[in-house]
Amino acid sequence: MAIEEYETDYLVVGAGAAGMAFTDALLTHSDATVTIVDRRHAPGGHWIDAYPYVRLHQPSAFYGVSSVPLGQDALDVAGTNGGYYELAGADEIRAYFAQVMHRHFLPSGRVHYFPCSDYLGGNRFVSRLAQESWKVRVRRKVVDTTYIEGTVPATSAPSFEVADGVRCVPAGAITRITERPERFVVIGAGKTALDTCVWLLEQAVPASSIRWIKPREAWWVNRRFQQPQALLPDSYRGMAIQLEAMARATSIQDLFARLESEAFFLRIDPGLAPTMFRGAVISEAELELLRRIEDVVRLGHVRSIGRGEIVLDEGPVSTSEGTVHVHCASRGLPRPPLRPIFETGRVTVQPFLWGFVCYQFAMLGVIEATVESDEEKNHLCPPIAYWDANTDYLSAFLATLANERARAAYPALANWAKETRLNPFSGLAHYRDAPNVVEARERIKRFGAAAVGNLAQLLRTSAAQAGGIRDAN
Repeated sequence: MAIEEYETDYLVVGAGAAGMAFTDALLTHSDATVTIVDRRHAPGGHWIDAYPYVRLHQPSAFYGVSSVPLGQDALDVAGTNGGYYELAGADEIRAYFAQVMHRHFLPSGRVHYFPCSDYLGGNRFVSRLAQESWKVRVRRKVVDTTYIEGTVPATSAPSFEVADGVRCVPAGAITRITERPERFVVIGAGKTALDTCVWLLEQAVPASSIRWIKPREAWWVNRRFQQPQALLPDSYRGMAIQLEAMARATSIQDLFARLESEAFFLRIDPGLAPTMFRGAVISEAELELLRRIEDVVRLGHVRSIGRGEIVLDEGPVSTSEGTVHVHCASRGLPRPPLRPIFETGRVTVQPFLWGFVCYQFAMLGVIEATVESDEEKNHLCPPIAYWDANTDYLSAFLATLANERARAAYPALANWAKETRLNPFSGLAHYRDAPNVVEARERIKRFGAAAVGNLAQLLRTSAAQAGGIRDAN
């Protein structure tokens, strides 16, 4: 096998949204050269494997790389996103990242891209197709975007046993069904399962023909409060709603109740208290559709599927050979041990803010390019785990507020945050005199400091209660 050697400033492992956003920031804010290595055949990360009907959670305006817009900034006029700004689908996102790579990155002359290649560690990678491998002298850092890489049902086998003869397929496969099944069983409690249920209902599948197996109930963020441009004042009002609720809440349960009363958070079943919080965003129109599904099974996780029976943690339910079981359950976003994002010779990409992944991953690239020491960089963005439980929302929000205060001392970073399209509030100056923006600004000033203190207290109380329960057991 031939071994080639060459030099680069940064070796970026992964050409998904994180690697692309980080690289774009380096190209804009430094003179660095970048080598991108990815196992997939095209840039886009998990979007390459996505199911056909998936769309972004948040508007296209907030996604991708900072220097290349995504979408047309158009309002949808029909469907479950009607009245809100467009949500790019899988095909559009794949085409977008290909455009960024081939019309922006590569023509710069500062980026080398190696698809279909496995990174082996030690600054070495190998082609999956050719008899070639590379040894790279990295002058600055290796950027690892795979530390928090999630799994998707399309590329991961079910975590449960499936008997011979049972029709069990990942979410994308239902678009290719040629014979109408007796019914559908959707397995999973996350966004993939939700999207699958919504898509089936939009295809005129009767709600009575859908069974939804959910091991947990989730909170969902109302898309109304994550909008750009003309609808940005409502998003800003959402910030005021959150801070006031955080300042006034007497418990974590009370906080979620207050936010639900303002329709900031949504839940599908009003009679059940959600324990899962992944930060996924839905519209109220989607919520109405999902509430039509009455056959909901809450008996824990699926253990196995036989020809006539589905076995779950807490008992069995019946099924049939004419049923299509849709596998929407996977590990999702991982929660590995936290490590410093910036180290000598290494950047380990991890979340450090609440929500809007491309904004924060691009910010990491700006920080790397404009801030001197790794110690300063890590002070700006201590990592947090991806959110999964209700308490994670509080700790992630606190981290966001702390980051905003810290970066105020770095003019280049603060100015970039005000201007980049990836920041959901970057265009707020255009609406500063709108009555609802003025009112929201006053609420934020009034409740901001109290919210920080009360969030910290609520988290301490929750930790003490959890410790007491463990001691009692």
